[in-house]
Formats: sequence, structure tokens, C-alpha cells
Amino acid sequence: MATTNDLKNGLVLNIDGQLWQVVEFQHVKPGKGPAFVRTKLKAVLSGKVVDKTFNAGVKVETANVDKRDMQYLYRDGDGWIFMDTSTYDQISIPDSVVGDNAKYLLENQNALVATHDGAPLYVELPASVELVITYTEPGLQGDRSTGGTKPATLETGAEIQVPLFIENNTRVKVDTRDGSYLGRIN
Repeated sequence: MATTNDLKNGLVLNIDGQLWQVVEFQHVKPGKGPAFVRTKLKAVLSGKVVDKTFNAGVKVETANVDKRDMQYLYRDGDGWIFMDTSTYDQISIPDSVVGDNAKYLLENQNALVATHDGAPLYVELPASVELVITYTEPGLQGDRSTGGTKPATLETGAEIQVPLFIENNTRVKVDTRDGSYLGRIN
């Protein structure tokens, strides 16, 4: 248990049996009336964001979320096997938890895995990853960086838009949040 005075960004609350992460909070003391705390909360499982206001000093239930650095080992049926890099324990994470991150996940890649009471909640990849382009249409003479984009398939099977001059087997940096091309890696 904590009070609204203890709120900080990233704290996970248990409200009505659901887990909510504090994205933003603001203590407000109006000239008239009692103080209150205005928060923006994100549902840990669904990603839905809501605004919620608490009276100042009210007790809120915090959830014990364990975030660990884990290494992705391999895919096994309907699960993704991750290994804790400090204890070498392995856990299987279902497709629904890995979600869109699967498009940028390579074997032996590290990711942050959050668990609550032993159940995996979400997988957080680094902001950008380096991947190799396995197939893209060949570029033509005269294609420059300002010329536009074309589709390219990454080694993970994901498809992104790249500049026209990019060729097969080029190592590129990709933003894991929106799948955008960030640049070539030499």
C-alpha cells in the first residue's frame, strides 16, 4: 500500500484487480477545496490509457512487478523461451504477451521482461535493433536518399519501408516502437 503522495512515473498500481502503470502524475492544490492528484494511467495488459484523479493522501494498492533482463533463446510451439541472464532460469512467454515485438526479435537478443506473481505481463525491446535486409527490389541508378521508399523484408520476416538505395544483405537500424527505418549500419 502507498498513498497518492508516493506516486511516481513507472509505478504499477492494482486498481479493481487490474494492473495500471503511472505514465504521468501531477499534484494539484487549488486555491479553494482539497488537494488532489491528476494521473494518466496505462493498462499493463491492453495498453489502454486513461485519466484518473485521486484525492490527495488516499491509499492506493501497488503491484509487485518484477522487471528482469532476459535473453530470447528460441521459439517453441506457441511460446517464446526466454532465459534470465542472472539465474539462468527459463520461462515460456505466450504469443499474446510478446505481441508485435516478435517482428524485431532475434535469437540471443536481450529484452526486458516484466512479471507479476510469476506470470509474464509484457516484453520490452530496446528502442532500436540492428537487422539484416533479406529481400528488397533492386535500386536503380540515380536513386538517392531523397527519392522515396520501397518495401524491404527483414531477417525476422517483418516488412518495413526503406530508402530506394538500400540493397539486399544491408544491415539497418530499425525503431522497435513504430517499425521505421533509422539508418544503415556499416
